[in-house]
Amino acid sequence: MTSSTASGDTDSPATALGPTALILGAFSAVGTWAFLIPWTVLAGALAVTFGTMGLHYARKGTGRLWPAAAGTTLGAIGLIGTITLIWSLA
Repeated sequence: MTSSTASGDTDSPATALGPTALILGAFSAVGTWAFLIPWTVLAGALAVTFGTMGLHYARKGTGRLWPAAAGTTLGAIGLIGTITLIWSLA
C-alpha cells in the first residue's frame, strides 16, 4: 500500500456546502413572497449556516466561493424578509 489514502481537494463533503446553501437560499428568498413561512425560516437559517461553513472551507481551498457567498446572501435576505413580514403582521 504505497498509495496515499488522504482525501483530495474534491473528495470532501465540504464541496457540497456552497451549492446546498445556494439552493436553500433561493428557496428561502422566493418562498417569502409565496407565504411558505415555516419552510422559508428553516431554509434561510440553514442557507446562512451552510453558506458560512462553505465560505470557510472555500477559503481553505475546498469547494467554490461564489455559490457559498450567494447562498449566504440569499438565505439572509429570505430570513430577514420573513422575519420582517411576520413582525409587520403582529
